[in-house]
Amino acid sequence: MIPAIRSFAYLLLIVAASHASPADYPVPSEGDYTVRDFKLTSGETLPELRLHYWTLGKPEKDAQGVTRNAVLIMHGTTGSGAQFIRPEFAGELFGKDQLLDATKFFIVLPDGIGHGKSSKPSDGMHAKFPRYGYIDMVEAQYRLLTKGLGVNHARLVMGTSMGGMHTWLWGESHPDFMDALMPLASLPTQISGRNRAWRRMIIDAIRNDPDWRGGDYATQPPSLRTAAEMLWFMSSNPILRQKEAPTLAKTDEMLDKFVAEYMKTDDANDVLYAVEASRDYDPGPNLEKIRASLLAINSADDLINPPELGILEREIKRVPKGRAVLIPRSDKTHGHGSHTLAALWKDQLVNLLKETGK
Repeated sequence: MIPAIRSFAYLLLIVAASHASPADYPVPSEGDYTVRDFKLTSGETLPELRLHYWTLGKPEKDAQGVTRNAVLIMHGTTGSGAQFIRPEFAGELFGKDQLLDATKFFIVLPDGIGHGKSSKPSDGMHAKFPRYGYIDMVEAQYRLLTKGLGVNHARLVMGTSMGGMHTWLWGESHPDFMDALMPLASLPTQISGRNRAWRRMIIDAIRNDPDWRGGDYATQPPSLRTAAEMLWFMSSNPILRQKEAPTLAKTDEMLDKFVAEYMKTDDANDVLYAVEASRDYDPGPNLEKIRASLLAINSADDLINPPELGILEREIKRVPKGRAVLIPRSDKTHGHGSHTLAALWKDQLVNLLKETGK
């Protein structure tokens, strides 16, 4: 049985199984790849970087030795690759004759640096763990695919939230590696405004907590609770939250339950590092370098990437083969967490795969 893995998307948005169609797909396999002396952009070096991953299917190469069926899917902040092995995602995409049929595609679901079962602060280094950023995370994923799994080309690179931001960076740093890109719930611009502010609130809460003790705490500091509350607050749309918690008592009950579960399994240093990692994200200056076809998908009720900013609509024009789709708010959308509900956007993926078919 696949273990239940907590993720940003899952904890922030408990989605009923009724929103997805169950499907059969190959049993996912787990693995680890170790990168020796991994140098980060901070100048620090991690002697052994463990990269954990899940895969479904098998890689296939053409007569020229080029991998033609690889699909890389990247998770969000504090999540893991396992978050996609759920009815509302895998059940909609990975089954036989579905869009990313795992009997035909080689699907790679990595745990980013600092996340899941990959190397992270809570493994023992605590706040002595090297400071990593999104550029480091993308480079590690590239090494996992090319050196660890022997994949030299991807049919599709996609991701949700933080993984969506990584998708923009992939298109810039490795422009000939993939046929298509699909970032979900993200913007191609530096973290700023309210998006930076809520992250700073989490960072400041943890770093200024006397019980954090410079990262060497014996028990989780109270500031982890603050982080959990902020993540719950930003995750969904106001209408759905009001429907779920129509009274003061019900709201307190929901929030307390969420925080209690979060405190059982999360770690303050891991959360701190994961949130701080966004500091080097800025694909804006290099959008013209993206050569693959790119389809960016956001939802109208996303509090983290609100459409009224107009950023995606403006910046997508700079991507040579780029286009953007905004999913209208409905009783089926769940704010930022809509990115994991494949039923909301898989019709758009159909078009992207057709357009880039080789």
